[in-house]
Amino acid sequence: MKKIALILKGYPRLSETFIAQEIRALEQRGFDITLISLRHPTDTTTHPIHQQIKAKIIYLPEYLHLEPLRVLKGAFKVFRQYSLRKVIAQFCKDLKRDFSRNRVRRFGQSLVLAAELAENTQQMYAHFLHTPAAVTRYAALINQLPWSCSAHAKDIWTSQEWDLREKLQELQWLATCTAANLKYLQSLTTAPEKVHLVYHGLDFERFDPIQRDSRATIDGSDPNQPVRIISVGRAVPKKGYDDLLEALAQLPDNLHWRFTHIGGGAILKTLQQQAESLAIEQNIEWCGALPQQEVLDEYRNSDLFVLASKIVEDGDRDGLPNVLMEAQSQSLCCLATDISGIPELINSGENGVLVASNNPQQLALALQDLIENPARREQLGKVGQEQLHRRFDVKIGIDQLQALFDGPDA
Repeated sequence: MKKIALILKGYPRLSETFIAQEIRALEQRGFDITLISLRHPTDTTTHPIHQQIKAKIIYLPEYLHLEPLRVLKGAFKVFRQYSLRKVIAQFCKDLKRDFSRNRVRRFGQSLVLAAELAENTQQMYAHFLHTPAAVTRYAALINQLPWSCSAHAKDIWTSQEWDLREKLQELQWLATCTAANLKYLQSLTTAPEKVHLVYHGLDFERFDPIQRDSRATIDGSDPNQPVRIISVGRAVPKKGYDDLLEALAQLPDNLHWRFTHIGGGAILKTLQQQAESLAIEQNIEWCGALPQQEVLDEYRNSDLFVLASKIVEDGDRDGLPNVLMEAQSQSLCCLATDISGIPELINSGENGVLVASNNPQQLALALQDLIENPARREQLGKVGQEQLHRRFDVKIGIDQLQALFDGPDA
């Protein structure tokens, strides 16, 4: 049984069910996992899968000054037991290029992590290539342990190239969830074979399909039977909810629809104000973050899933959003934008519909077409579900991860 320290930015998080899914699957394969979280949880509820995870959780000092004795104790232990010349040299080099409190905090957290890490830990594994990987990298240098990483979206596209290049040089292997990520990361390293495409996939035991009542006659013409549109995602700029609201406001007045948004986020109030200014707030329900079962119920009661993802100014973007797979698992037709890894899941016109990002007009036309054509929605949803089961079963990705953890000599 391989003992792994898995480092995350925060745990548990409602918006990161793909990570919880992976942890649980690796536990079921026999891996002994200790979770290391850089932050305490802020969500007030958890998903059922979080209750199934058996891993011990260690929370590092979120801010060093709040736990000074723990930081000093950790520093004293590692200074006494390890040669720190290499890691201090690396930290000083990084600090010159990134002179910030955050950089100092990462180094302080790594001292605590190195001091408190179980002695029989065999490998360190970070989720996200920015902050968690930085803490993991320093601690791995101290403990002289191999480390690996899973990279996703923001952590790749908002990081400096020098930072990515040096991490890619040192880590043992890296998994990433889209072909676009793979191509970019491989271009930054002289050892592109280290970088692997591993789709998160979906656990179909948790997202079992049900026989949905046919809504093949719901076409938006009857005010008593509006087409139910749903989107699940954090209210942050890269999700494109401002564009979606603009598109909804452009729909004809005689077309009847209801839009449900699930998720918290920093710009939620701004979006609600935008809906009011567009005079469509009466057609919208803002649910906030919900537990997984309630989200699943909402998928099953909806007609169309929409996600208007886009690339924002700092380079942040979605990878391959798991919510699209979740919606497809319930044979729900998906309308999304053609960025990042989304075209790897959706072939427009075959198992869903894709439009250009940052284009509310094109999004509105696609919305209108799918609202008015329920038979097309059902057909796209059915094919989407069939292809999802063939190509994106979580077991495929876990097989790949297990092979990476076991190494070529296993």
